Order: sequence, then C-alpha cells, then structure tokens
Amino acid sequence: MSESEQNIFRFSAFALHGELDLNRLASRFSIDRKYRWEEPMRLNPVTFTPSAPGDAVWVYLYYFGGLVFLNCSDDIMARCIEGLKQHVDQLRESPQLPFRDDYQLEIDPAAEPSITNDRATMPQFKQELLEIICFVIAKSVALERIEERVEAVFDEVGVMINRLGQGVLELPDKKLAKLASSVLDFKYTSIAHIMVLDKPEITWDNEEADRFYLTISNLFELRPRYQEIKHRAETLLDVTDVFSNLSHARRSARLEWIIIILIAFEIIMALWQKFWGG
Repeated sequence: MSESEQNIFRFSAFALHGELDLNRLASRFSIDRKYRWEEPMRLNPVTFTPSAPGDAVWVYLYYFGGLVFLNCSDDIMARCIEGLKQHVDQLRESPQLPFRDDYQLEIDPAAEPSITNDRATMPQFKQELLEIICFVIAKSVALERIEERVEAVFDEVGVMINRLGQGVLELPDKKLAKLASSVLDFKYTSIAHIMVLDKPEITWDNEEADRFYLTISNLFELRPRYQEIKHRAETLLDVTDVFSNLSHARRSARLEWIIIILIAFEIIMALWQKFWGG
C-alpha cells in the first residue's frame, strides 16, 4: 500500500432496520467481552474477529443498527453483509440496505484542517478521528431511514385528511392504533436508540476531539434533523388524537341512535300490544 493510500480513509455507512444486540452477536463470534450500549463492535469484515491495529479494513457495528465500513471495497462489503445475514435477523428480513452515506478522511501534513459534507482533511492522524466520523455518519444514515418513514406516514395522513375534508371518516381502531404505534416508534427510535444528542465518550476528555465532533455533527445537521423528526412526530400524534376523538364521537353517535331506535321500537311494540294485540 502506498503512502498516499495509507493517508486516505474511506467510510461507507448503512442503516439496518432496528437495533443490534451486540452482546448476542459477540457470543456468536466467540468474542469474550461485554459491550456497553454506547460502545460499537469493531470487526474485521472478512474474518468477523475483533479488528487489530494493523488491519487494513474494519467494520463498525452500532447497537442502534448502524453499520460503517472503513476502507472496504464494494465486494468486501457485500460479502460481509451476506455473512452477517446468518447472525442478524434484520438482514434476513430486509436484505436490501437502501440507506447509505459515504465519507472520506485525508491526512496531509502540509494541508490546513478542512471539514466538509463529504470529506475532511487533517494534518495529523489520530485514532479518535476515525471513531468520531464513524459515530456521526452511522447516526446520520440511521436518521435518514427514520426521516423516510416519517415522510411516508405524513403522506398517508395527508390522504386521510383530504378524505376527511370530503366528509369521509373511515378509521377503524386497528388502523388508528397502527398509526399511533408508528409515530411513537419514530420518537422512541430517535431518542432511545440513536441517542442523537449524545456525544462520543472520547469528546468528554479531549477538547480537540470535541471540536472535531461538533464541527462534523453540525455539518451533518444531526441536532436539527432530530428536532425536525421530533416536531413531526408530535404533529402526527396531534393529528392521530383528533382522528381518534372523531372516531369515538362517531361511534358514540351511532350507539345513541341505536338506543333511540330500540326505545322507539319498544314503544311501538307496547302500543301495538295495547291497541291491537288483544
């Protein structure tokens, strides 16, 4: 590997559907250690063994369903994903990974530090740079998956609102429950799983790492995107609440009419018995 190749690090991040149980996965790979919720698993993508400092290619697995490859060709990534299908349920259920983000880090002693949306140039290599970039793009691509799901639900709700404007209210409890479940899942996933507002542990003790993290996370707009998901989820919950109230009111009105009809029927039967029954 040439000197120039050694100074360029390429990252490719994918989002799985759902969280990863890293400790269960570690036992599958005979890795004798426990992973904390904020700690990624770093493996050799070919052997599925813990990556060593001299490894040229790595894969990071995050508990919130993030998968980040470092310096891996498309062929290595494809083979790694295929191998993970035996151990990761999400990959068996949804083998396609449409959500992807790529990034590049270049180490150039003669260059000024530069960080953009698709690449960073730093004068000196530090391991925490790799950790932070993996951390940020893993969260970014996970947010992208949630954003698409939120958009799809918004479109569905828009159709329901248009039908309501036409005087049509056909919302069974099962559909309302499914809609509310989807909205709550957005909030739970973005807050509890991805923990968008949490920073890497290294940034608490390293001021330079903290500045790098804040810069790159701002470029990927992690906080604004999280706030947008949160705002949209709250809006959808409000809409769901309105639909639920309307549905309950409709059922109450139907029940009242049924009671009125039954009372009227009893009155008619009583009158019939009184005047014509004998």
